[in-house]
Amino acid sequence: MKKIITLFLLATCISYAQEERADIFSRKHEVKIGAIKLLAGPIFEGTYEYIQSKDFTYGVSLLGNLDSGNDYYEDFSVTPFARFYFQETKEFGAKGFFVEGFAKYSSGRNTTNDYYDSNSVKYNAAALGLSLGKKWINRTGFVFEVLVGVGRTLGNSDAMPDAIFRGDLNLGYRF
Repeated sequence: MKKIITLFLLATCISYAQEERADIFSRKHEVKIGAIKLLAGPIFEGTYEYIQSKDFTYGVSLLGNLDSGNDYYEDFSVTPFARFYFQETKEFGAKGFFVEGFAKYSSGRNTTNDYYDSNSVKYNAAALGLSLGKKWINRTGFVFEVLVGVGRTLGNSDAMPDAIFRGDLNLGYRF
């Protein structure tokens, strides 16, 4: 009788583990929040990412500066992106080291501090850039991501910055 109960429990655990793994494979949507900007800013950056395959994803990030009195140069931005993942094991897919190409539209203010005067000029700009990062995901779907990138602004206005920075420590959930 003990052998039958042990076999039953073992079979139940194995089927539950396979069901949990299949559940991770079927998850295609991910939402994340930029932690450093939110704590330091307060600047909210939310990201949605769709998992197309185990090696390719795409999504969009929205940034909103919640305190226009701080020194951060962007007040609002929209950043669509595409990512290519490079990992040896593909247990969950769309995790590990990635390279990202992005386009960005931003509006904000460029502050010039002269010795006698401080001026703030508003701008609207578009940019193209590349990012590198790494993503970790656990079995329950929680995500931690490190992202660093740089882009070049398009156009020739004196008010907009020549280059833009993209980066944060993102916390999120895959569902």
